[in-house]
Amino acid sequence: MASRKNELKALFGGGLSPSEPVKAPETKAALDGEAPRSAPADLPPQRTASGAVKAMGLSLGAMTREAEEARALRQAINEGERVIAVHPDKIASSFVEDRLRLDDRDDEDFAALVDSIRESGQQVPVLLRPHPAEAGRYQIAYGHRRVRAAGRLGIEVKAIVRPLSDSELVLAQGKENAERRNLSFIERALFARNLANHGFERKVIGDALAVQKSELSRLLAVVETIPETFIRVIGPAPKAGRDRWMKLGEMLESTSAQRIANDEIQFQRFQSTDSDGRFQLLFDRLSRRQKPEAPQAEELKDAKGKVFARIRRDGKSKRIEFSADVDPEFLDDIAASLAKRYQEFLAKRSAGKA
Repeated sequence: MASRKNELKALFGGGLSPSEPVKAPETKAALDGEAPRSAPADLPPQRTASGAVKAMGLSLGAMTREAEEARALRQAINEGERVIAVHPDKIASSFVEDRLRLDDRDDEDFAALVDSIRESGQQVPVLLRPHPAEAGRYQIAYGHRRVRAAGRLGIEVKAIVRPLSDSELVLAQGKENAERRNLSFIERALFARNLANHGFERKVIGDALAVQKSELSRLLAVVETIPETFIRVIGPAPKAGRDRWMKLGEMLESTSAQRIANDEIQFQRFQSTDSDGRFQLLFDRLSRRQKPEAPQAEELKDAKGKVFARIRRDGKSKRIEFSADVDPEFLDDIAASLAKRYQEFLAKRSAGKA
């Protein structure tokens, strides 16, 4: 490990900080029907660990990533690109949103990135382009989280600047998302939808997300079935895949289900848990079979408008319920009358069928 750190220091020659420490790559999200893809064999096994063992595993994964990024940076420098320092206030986000955040809430990965940059400085430059509409400003192709972390810390951002077209920018943005920190399924779907709304062709969108036409169609189909309000309050939900998001969309088709969902998202238990927890709470709430509302009883009123009886038709049961203050003699009379009227009704029906 020490030799690799020395290699990185030699590469940067003291002019730049070593490459950015990141977590070992997560298992890449599998396409529908495929088995999950494993991390490269040279990375430590993905397993639950704690204390020093977990820290060492993360460190080894980070060093592997550092070496890869160092090679990429060395190539960029060899091709004549310079790394410059830019104040975060002069940097605008990409024109296409790709990540979901709830009320600017920070996730654990971002908090770790801030701590890392605070302790060791920014370690890998971001990629910017000159802002197409605002002189003296820049727009992010990739590195949004590093720019945000630098802004949080009040430091300048190390950046490479290239004159990118819109298509080149989104391709670079998608490439970084695939290689550094996978977008969740719903984030990829929103990224695809946002690119489509900006007029990009399906081929460009597929290239940016590194997916085939069939998978791109599935991404767009899912995000079109779920009201965006619920997508945004849930957030990225990295453990929820296409099938569960599609099922959630089916459950949200009716206005009554959307009312139930709106009720659920108001609870403190929903708002205080993480993104996967929010998805599960809403999914479970909508999965419960709702008891059908009992039909309203038909009221029978006297000339003064007072209810003296109610006719109830609950499933197979039909009954007349009289108010407690109804005269008992009336009940005797109506019972006899009902028996007579019922016989007349049956006789009339029988004659009509003859």
